[in-house]
Amino acid sequence: MRLQRAAAEQERLVAQVRVQPRSRRQRNWKPQYTRTSVAIDLLAAISAIGLGLLVRFGGDAPAGYLRGSLAFSVLWVGLVAVSRGYHQRFIGVGTEETTRVFRAGVALMAAVAFTSYATKTDFARGYVVIAIPSVVVLSLLGRCGQRSWLHRERRRGRCVQRTVVVGSTSAVQATVERLQKDPSHGMQVVAACVSDTRADLNSFTVPVAGGLADIVSVACAVEADLVTVLPTALFSGQRLRRLAWDLEPCGADLIVCSGLTEITGGRITVRLAAFSPMLQIERPRLSGPARVVKGLFDRSAALVGLIVIAPVMVAIVAGIWARDRHNPFFRQIRVGVGGREFGMWKFRTMVVNAEELRPGLVGRDPSDGPLFKMVDDPRVTPIGRVLRRHSLDELPQLFNVMRGQMSLVGPRPPLPGEVCAYGPDMGRRLLVKPGMTGLWQVSGRADLSWEESELLDLRYVENWSLGHDFAILWRTARAVATGSGAY
Repeated sequence: MRLQRAAAEQERLVAQVRVQPRSRRQRNWKPQYTRTSVAIDLLAAISAIGLGLLVRFGGDAPAGYLRGSLAFSVLWVGLVAVSRGYHQRFIGVGTEETTRVFRAGVALMAAVAFTSYATKTDFARGYVVIAIPSVVVLSLLGRCGQRSWLHRERRRGRCVQRTVVVGSTSAVQATVERLQKDPSHGMQVVAACVSDTRADLNSFTVPVAGGLADIVSVACAVEADLVTVLPTALFSGQRLRRLAWDLEPCGADLIVCSGLTEITGGRITVRLAAFSPMLQIERPRLSGPARVVKGLFDRSAALVGLIVIAPVMVAIVAGIWARDRHNPFFRQIRVGVGGREFGMWKFRTMVVNAEELRPGLVGRDPSDGPLFKMVDDPRVTPIGRVLRRHSLDELPQLFNVMRGQMSLVGPRPPLPGEVCAYGPDMGRRLLVKPGMTGLWQVSGRADLSWEESELLDLRYVENWSLGHDFAILWRTARAVATGSGAY
């Protein structure tokens, strides 16, 4: 009788999360996405070849180069495939796709050099210099457009992987909330299995379909693509292995979350020791040659930027001065690397007596941190509102970059009052220079909560790389152009 009641209860829970069967198109979107990626790379290769031939030979290209165009295109797709650029595990993951396309580009250059040496074929240098970089750039641009389409589809609930999250009630709820904030990863949580089904589950935003003993039946019932197991002492290695075996009939893959929420794949490697896979966490790159390169790039780019945008800065200074005949610049004390204070410069976007008016606005600040932020701050001038929306008020910080006080990319420059309240974790933000832009800038800007912006800064410090900086600069340009999340 007890077993019958337990079975009936399990059937009732599973029935709560039954979903409509997926269409054939919904099930087969990954192969279609991969085929589109191959087509993009073929088109990129053909376009790069055409550009190289046009620049080098004009309208009279030798017949040998024309015959080799097909081989070049097939070779490029093959090298991307060897670099795992079409692996379904990396679909929609921009950093991974970029890395693999770059690897294929290096391999292509090596293949051309080897072929030229081995066959004593003299390729025109102008053709090679144009064609190979062009195929890499065109492939990356095509992949970027493809990812943008995929992210739009995922925000509409399409091209997703149905996911069952497993773990303690608190861990499951926190993970579900993070996944629901950013649907671009493609993990659609449709059910949860928690270790304590008697806990208060009223705040859960997804159905709790059972306990840890019900994972397989729940995954099969909801046609799950993934089962994500969060860190818990209740799952031994042997139990995880058996769970992976049990999930095979219903076609669900197993994901084991390490719990290292602020450390990404660049610092994590899997080592095999004593026949057991182990995660090795490398030290963050806080010094060394790459940091020297970053410093040189920062100052060089800041100098070039100041020269190029000098007319824009002069126009902004004139516009602010013309309004009230007061200093167009605003200087504020911030804390830099190692806890050293410095004066950070910005264009003034508020009225002159902004601080005197602030007490009357207390209580209208929606933010949850020490910075005073209002969506419609009456102290902001009309020109200041335009400057803030497109982050033009931060252009004078290029002088801070030139002086070595800031970097182009880094954590947000904190106030001295913030630093005094830092715990041992947030203190790691002071290990690197603050930046004009950073993960907070490209992840929501002023729309982020205080805790979210701090965690993003910590994630940047823990996973810094030059490639990561360039990706943030690219995303910053898009965020500033659209003015999203700024006020």
